[in-house]
Amino acid sequence: MTLTYNQVWVLIFGLAALTVMIKAVGPVLLGGRELPPWFSRVVVLMAPALLSALVVTSMFASGRSWSMGAHTAGVAVAAMMLWRRCSLVLSVVVAVLVTAGLRAI
Repeated sequence: MTLTYNQVWVLIFGLAALTVMIKAVGPVLLGGRELPPWFSRVVVLMAPALLSALVVTSMFASGRSWSMGAHTAGVAVAAMMLWRRCSLVLSVVVAVLVTAGLRAI
């Protein structure tokens, strides 16, 4: 399925409007009351979970199928280096070198 240029913009504006409506529903329903502590803990974790899901799908998705390649190894190397507290610049350089090396093989 391919969307036209106008359909893409309608979809973007529609999703933006839906997001605003969803964000408005919370304060309207709560009416100034405090959220329960368990709910606040869940809400705080939603953004990192969504971000990681977007990263994983953009890293592994190729059209309608899943694939792993040199870029996957590069991202994994960078993630391990950042987890081990290496510098960001060094992690990116090593990830680029690993990806380029695997693609050259």
